Amino acid sequence: MERRFQVDLRGIVDLLSHHLYASPRVFARELVQNATDAITARREAEPDWAGGTVRIEPTADGGLRVHDDGIGLTEPQVHTFLASVGRTSKRDDLGFARQDFLGQFGIGLLSCFMVADTVEVVTRSARGGPAVRWIGYADGRYTTEVDDAARGPVGTTVTLRPRADAGHWLAADQVRDLVGDYARLLDVPVLFCPPAGEPVRLTEPQAPWEVVHADPAARREALLDYGATLLGARPMDVIDLRLPEAGLVGVGFVLPSASTVGQGGHRVYLKRMLLSDDASKLLPEWAFFVRCVVDTSMLRPTASREALYEDDLLGAVRDGLGEQIRSWLLELSVSQPERLAAFLRVHHLGVKALAVRDDEMLRLVDSWLPFETSRGMMPLRLFRQHLAMIRYVETVDEFRSLAAIASAAGTPIVNAGYAYDAEILQRLPRLDPAIRTRRLDPGELAARLETLSPGQLAVAETFLSTARTVLAELDCVPQLRQFDPVTVPALYVLGQAAREQDSVRRAVAGSDELWSEVLSAFAEVDVDHRPELVFNWRHPLIRRLAGQPAGAALRNAVEALYGQALLAGHHPLRAVDSAALNRSFLALLDRAFTDPAAGPGTPTEETP
Repeated sequence: MERRFQVDLRGIVDLLSHHLYASPRVFARELVQNATDAITARREAEPDWAGGTVRIEPTADGGLRVHDDGIGLTEPQVHTFLASVGRTSKRDDLGFARQDFLGQFGIGLLSCFMVADTVEVVTRSARGGPAVRWIGYADGRYTTEVDDAARGPVGTTVTLRPRADAGHWLAADQVRDLVGDYARLLDVPVLFCPPAGEPVRLTEPQAPWEVVHADPAARREALLDYGATLLGARPMDVIDLRLPEAGLVGVGFVLPSASTVGQGGHRVYLKRMLLSDDASKLLPEWAFFVRCVVDTSMLRPTASREALYEDDLLGAVRDGLGEQIRSWLLELSVSQPERLAAFLRVHHLGVKALAVRDDEMLRLVDSWLPFETSRGMMPLRLFRQHLAMIRYVETVDEFRSLAAIASAAGTPIVNAGYAYDAEILQRLPRLDPAIRTRRLDPGELAARLETLSPGQLAVAETFLSTARTVLAELDCVPQLRQFDPVTVPALYVLGQAAREQDSVRRAVAGSDELWSEVLSAFAEVDVDHRPELVFNWRHPLIRRLAGQPAGAALRNAVEALYGQALLAGHHPLRAVDSAALNRSFLALLDRAFTDPAAGPGTPTEETP
């Protein structure tokens, strides 16, 4: 036996309010949207018709009345469209193309039950016939009444009577703000008619980007003022956006302060009705420094009509808008370098993200974006002049510990420790095959430092012998060089091969027994690939230590210099490193406060 589903309207309303719509506020959009569609339908049916107005009127009992002079409904259409849940073909059944209308999902007045217990519709069709009164109740009932004698004006009036817990949604000020926000760009006049006072038009005759100004500069200033009202701060710049294939037009505002991926969204209108003021996925992720205000006639909304549906067209729009933003940046680099420099100071991260995959933006970054180098802040194009190879380090800590020494050794380096920097440097040869880049191996840098004379090495033999013994216990080898700056007594150098070996050793130490045995096969220590502790002969302390006899004091001094070099280079400390640092620190303190005449460990003053 065939049976029909039984629909619980209260359950449907609960589903709408808690799962489909983000807020009951959408009832205002649905009311104005239906009224606007009715006017659009009548304009198409009657090309010479000169009407078309929506009136919003708060009622004395706290309700709301919305009237339009659109096409209206006949009695059969009332039963078909107002009492049907889930129909999606309303516009086609009325005989008009779906793309000419705002609504697409047939939910219609159902959203009004989120704020009202009773919805009353009085309508008369432009095609003739009597007026029809339809009253729907939140419990799922509805009644209809036909007045054959009634021949009032064509159009539809919807009256909402609020639920006990939703009266604030129908308050006059709330309704005016909601309708004004949703309908501001509609080309249909929407009038708010307060109980006392003159009607106020809530819609603008033209979108801000459609207004004609005396000259481009005046237009730009007006749009920047408009952007300031939306963003709460004056934008850095405004970009015209236009994609005819998606029926999209609008503007993009360049944010005046740094932003991050996923922070904030775009204001999107669909056929001039606000879809969302926080839409995402309209622009590529790298363009997070731009906020858009656009109107589109072709992009598809989700079922709630509060976001954009992800499909191939939205993907094409995203790529197209990204291309227009990219063209704006390139135009700045050619015609307005001062504005480009100001922009890069704030939004360099987004530009670098684009340069990682776009050769033109890579060229812009190479020429204009300052990088941190051992020669100071400068664009890569300037840094690489007279260099056969661009060397870089991949961490900020490594740059800070090596920059001054690299400059003294005649090996300038670039700090690639920030987001996208290493990828950009690796892509530079795409601009010119003659450009060569390579990650700096600190071991290579140590080899370039100035060696000591045979006489100096002879003086330091005892010190070096003690250092070899002490550092062997720490899987490190000593080197004695002379370099600038003289304020650095020792430099811990972890070459690439030593770094890889060190990573394996740490993995072995932190793994379980099975993996420890497997990894141990790769952890054989090669003396040639151990980290190096490079002592600076130009530092006065190192020269004084070179004249000291072998003994505990010299051992402690070597351990202390080893620990200080690790900390200065922000290298991670192993347990054995921490033990050596603590041991040397305490021993040197003890020695500093010990009376030489009384022997080791004896305080110079008695403890009270």
